[in-house]
Amino acid sequence: MDGVTQTIPRTELRTIRRAFSHLRKDLITGAFALRPVPPLAATHPLVRYMPRAVRPYAPWLPQAAIVVLVFYLMAVAGETEGIGLALLSGVPLLLALYRPIGAWWLSFAASFVWGLGVADTYGGSMWPWPATLFASHIVVMVIVATQNRPRVAGRMLMLTAGFGLACELGINARPTNAFPMVVASCVIVGAVVARRSLRETKQQVAVQQSATYEERSRRTLLEERATIARELHDVVAHHMSVIAIQAEAAPYRVANPPEELATSFATIRENAVAALTELRRLLGVVRADDPDAYADADPEAPQPTLATLDTLFAGVRAAGLTVEHVITGAVRPLPSGVELSAYRIIQEALSNALRHAPGSTARVEIAYVLGGLGLRVVNGPPTQPVRPSPGMGHGLLGMRERVAMLNGEMTAGAVEEDGGYEVAVFIPAAAVPEADASTPDAATPPRPGPAPEAGTMKP
Repeated sequence: MDGVTQTIPRTELRTIRRAFSHLRKDLITGAFALRPVPPLAATHPLVRYMPRAVRPYAPWLPQAAIVVLVFYLMAVAGETEGIGLALLSGVPLLLALYRPIGAWWLSFAASFVWGLGVADTYGGSMWPWPATLFASHIVVMVIVATQNRPRVAGRMLMLTAGFGLACELGINARPTNAFPMVVASCVIVGAVVARRSLRETKQQVAVQQSATYEERSRRTLLEERATIARELHDVVAHHMSVIAIQAEAAPYRVANPPEELATSFATIRENAVAALTELRRLLGVVRADDPDAYADADPEAPQPTLATLDTLFAGVRAAGLTVEHVITGAVRPLPSGVELSAYRIIQEALSNALRHAPGSTARVEIAYVLGGLGLRVVNGPPTQPVRPSPGMGHGLLGMRERVAMLNGEMTAGAVEEDGGYEVAVFIPAAAVPEADASTPDAATPPRPGPAPEAGTMKP
């Protein structure tokens, strides 16, 4: 029991010390530091809607309004109560333009001095805050609240309310205006604090949304690069497998080949198998989600090419998008990476048309030109309601990544004539000889000697 009775006072004492420590940091430490009221931003509505002639001076409207209010309050106080009240009402408000917290302490001291100084002799006006001092004190608190954290405004309101309560419970029987002061200051200052907090929250949300969008774009780009790496792995692995198979089969094409030639072909096959192993190991690094997704993939499995676009078009038409396919130039075989990237770019462009322009018509143009391949996918405006898509724009990242990888050029944007969208791509590529474009297995003649075991054919 003794420990409990000793713990409670210590806890309360720590709480009191912490409260006074925060009060000292907020309202005492650096109270008279220079913190001028900043001018309005150039984008503020009061500045933008001002006439052009006075627009350079518009950012200083708050300071000008405070100065006008100071002279008005001093004039009113001088006519009714004298020069003393005029100074007590105007000086703290002027000081608030440069040292807001120090101005609040001066205004609080002015309220204290005026309230105690006229307790017995002054009865012709509101007590302890005359009308001019009442308005000046609230405006000073508003200025402080616009430049400091909400808890600073809360502490000012607590001290003001405490002084008003002390006057209300004092020995003077005269009615006070403490309750109107507390209510008015809480409502006005509270509204200012709420508006400032709401504005800061919106700014933080905007910054967070921007960071989230950038992070999502970066993650999408990395995922697209991993996808491209997996697809190129299949293309390169196919060629490396063919090299290994042909190197293994080459000695059987010649009767009694020299030992040096057989050794060279064996070395070629071993290097091809080692390169294929390293390629798969490298692919495991760029896989982000499932490291075993392609562990059992067949490296000789064919990747989609421009020759298989009819299957893609059939699926897109079944989904509700009308597709027109136009080919210009002499069709010729292209490198596997170019064929694969062109197929994926067309696939992504049609997917975007399905997602963002439902019910429209798409036109796919493939141009076999000198020195490369030209692609153009254009769709019309949507004829059906468009559902929100959080990933808008991320498909273009993948297309640009593929084009950049092949040293190509890409443009994408809205079509001004009908409100559709167009994707235009040029990929530099040289033609592939017919012998290289054909299937290696079909081009390989029968071996004159016994065939190796099937297990040695695939690395």
